[in-house]
Amino acid sequence: MAACSSKGGCPSDYIALSAALLSMILLLLKATLPYMIHKIPRSKGSSFWLVAIQVIASLNLLLSIVMALNFLKFRKRHWWRSCYLWAVWIEGPLGFGLLLSCRITQIFQLYYIFVKRRLPPLRSYIFLLLILLPWIALAAVIQIKKPLNDRCHMGTLWIIIVMGLHALYVVALIAFAGAVHHVEFRFHELKDLWRGILVSSASIGIWVAAYVMNEVREDISSLEIASRFLLLVMTSVLVLAFFSFSISQPLVSVMSLRKKNQKEYKTMSQALGIPDSGILLQRESTSILDPNEPLEKLLLNRRFRQSFMEFADSCLAGESVHFYDEVQHFDKIPIQDSVRRIYMARHIIEKYIAAGAPMEVNISHRIRQEILNTNDLSHTDLFKNALGELMQLMKLNLARDYWSSMYFMKLQEDIRMRAVDPEMEHASGWNFSPRLSSVHCSDDPFQNEHTELR
Repeated sequence: MAACSSKGGCPSDYIALSAALLSMILLLLKATLPYMIHKIPRSKGSSFWLVAIQVIASLNLLLSIVMALNFLKFRKRHWWRSCYLWAVWIEGPLGFGLLLSCRITQIFQLYYIFVKRRLPPLRSYIFLLLILLPWIALAAVIQIKKPLNDRCHMGTLWIIIVMGLHALYVVALIAFAGAVHHVEFRFHELKDLWRGILVSSASIGIWVAAYVMNEVREDISSLEIASRFLLLVMTSVLVLAFFSFSISQPLVSVMSLRKKNQKEYKTMSQALGIPDSGILLQRESTSILDPNEPLEKLLLNRRFRQSFMEFADSCLAGESVHFYDEVQHFDKIPIQDSVRRIYMARHIIEKYIAAGAPMEVNISHRIRQEILNTNDLSHTDLFKNALGELMQLMKLNLARDYWSSMYFMKLQEDIRMRAVDPEMEHASGWNFSPRLSSVHCSDDPFQNEHTELR
């Protein structure tokens, strides 16, 4: 018993290791399955990489406890088993500290977006680094002072300091949660945040007790074995539960894998309960479209907009039309429903406006900065100037080529057939062959950009 308590390899150690390994597997599955099963496009923004960093920090935290507390039995002492590497740096700045810092960064974003109604003044990665600085500073001090012994144990004073820093970050989470508690979130962000705070608080309490047992009474072998078993098992529960309450993309959170009968949403407008925009009256569905009509008026017809969008996508220039469609959904949200308007505005900015967005639109730098620096994300004219610029581009390029394309001919044919049989519907929607269009989009201003991206 005494030998395995100091060198590792006790039966209870392997049980705790199995629990840690299982939590790692479940953690990776929970992080990847929503994207694999629901085919959610990976965002380039902080909504994706903050969650990814949380997964890495969780794995670091588990691995650091395994290596620092001698769960595995090694014959020789290697340099990479250093206590200061695992118990100080990987467990602190790269483990628990990074995990809590990601969550504080997320709640900081929620505070600015939904309370201040503007985008955060600092980029997420900059704010994350600033929040992480106290952990790095404490790790550097411990590295210089070297208070750890050969069994990675430290004195009572250092335990108080380290646990105090853990508790300080939980207090910061509670403070931010109190600042946004009045916001009526649509995707349970606040509820999940409080759950995460509760789990982390309970875990820190158990850690304090386990650390005291593990480090103060080194002379009792059974106590040391039991305390490190408790530490690893509770850490496994913490990282799994903490990530389960992750504030990630709304489309991920509403498509829970645990609820088989829960409705799936493919767009943000569906998730927010916004009705489809555009006119689709019987008299319009049977009337021939006039190319001389203003494009703004034609796009109000949902059937025309769908055909026009298919044509634009075939020219690799569909961003403008998709942007127009989502702005129409944004405008349908009542002015007094600021929370839903902010959700939709943030979605549009991340998808179309921000630099490097998945469907970044071609607008001037001035207009782009006006949107990114807005003081009110729910403002009715937030995307008005951007839409005006894009409408001019569509008139000069896409609209001119659309009237000579097979997409327009197919739309007219469909309208004539509906005039004969008004009840006819195409369940499969628009299904065009690549050969249908006679337009090569030579004047498409977006073509070169998309060709380079591909």
